[in-house]
Amino acid sequence: MNGATRIGYVRRPSPLHAARATVAATYGCALAVAALMTQNPILLGGLLATVLAASFAAGVGREITRAARVAALPMVVLTVLVNVLVSREGLTVFARLGDWGVLGQVNLTVEAVVYGLVLALRLLVVTLSCLLVVCAADPDELLFSFRRISPHSALTAALTTRLIPVLGADARRLAEAQRCRPDGGARGARGRLAVMRATVAGALDRSLDVAAVLEMRGYGAARAARGSGRELSRHDVAFAVAGAAVVLIALYASVTGAGSFTAYPLVHLEVSWEVISLAGAMLVVSLLPFLDRRGVQR
Repeated sequence: MNGATRIGYVRRPSPLHAARATVAATYGCALAVAALMTQNPILLGGLLATVLAASFAAGVGREITRAARVAALPMVVLTVLVNVLVSREGLTVFARLGDWGVLGQVNLTVEAVVYGLVLALRLLVVTLSCLLVVCAADPDELLFSFRRISPHSALTAALTTRLIPVLGADARRLAEAQRCRPDGGARGARGRLAVMRATVAGALDRSLDVAAVLEMRGYGAARAARGSGRELSRHDVAFAVAGAAVVLIALYASVTGAGSFTAYPLVHLEVSWEVISLAGAMLVVSLLPFLDRRGVQR
């Protein structure tokens, strides 16, 4: 793949991959929820270290770190830039840009920069947690588990995830064919519109064929979905408990005010051993399930 690292699920010999897809997805979502519940940069930094460490323990560290390198800089720049231009609450002004019409008087403040950086850190943790779910949770097993709740929704999601890459390949082939025409074909927005129109038309034709095949196989009949028959494993329990523990630690920090952080009107960050201990606890609790490698397929 020309040295590029592709983001996607591949079965790997790790305890997280050995757990149920629903448990692996819940574990990653718990890390994202914990990031959304806290504002303290120390706790967010601990969660970022937790996600990265968990990705390496699951064997997907290369994919996650590459995604972090690609997404971090644009995310930080855009978040900080938008927040600095929009926010009016900070008191420490370092630049006065005058009247910007609709935006009014634009004053750039240190507090807006700090809040933008913290918001970017939170978004980065949430994004990498979701990517960990993509790399560690079997999509077919995950969709099958949702089939017991809503068969039609699960079938729609399965078809969507399978057809999107196909439609992307169709669009690339059509664009390449258009460029190979002697006259070069339509260029610019007109050319892209032609490719999109052809891709959509092909998607509609393919959807009719897929619907006909599914109807012939009895997917239109209402019937109860069978369970997988798979019993809970030690990995399922361990990762479920770890995810719940991370959320409870973040909830404790949020309710008790431990590690309080405010950006406006002046930046205030509480740095204490309690905050550092909570960040370390989230890291340790999240990595403990990876120590048990019994039953992991190699």
